[in-house]
Amino acid sequence: MKLSLIQFPWTKIEKGQGFFIPCLDTDPVRELGLKRATLSRVLDARAKTGIYQGFTGVLFYRLPRASSPRT
Repeated sequence: MKLSLIQFPWTKIEKGQGFFIPCLDTDPVRELGLKRATLSRVLDARAKTGIYQGFTGVLFYRLPRASSPRT
């Protein structure tokens, strides 16, 4: 799979949401996804490699909003 063909929907997801990219070689996909996140000005992006519904790949997600402290 060519890495340039992968679509990363960083502009469409909100905080606390994520998406899974199935792939066999997870390291280059993980690095490219996080680079694209910073180019899209998503600074709270995270990535984890793993298995989802039998497919190996990378789970990209945004951190949920921090709850405001109550005083």
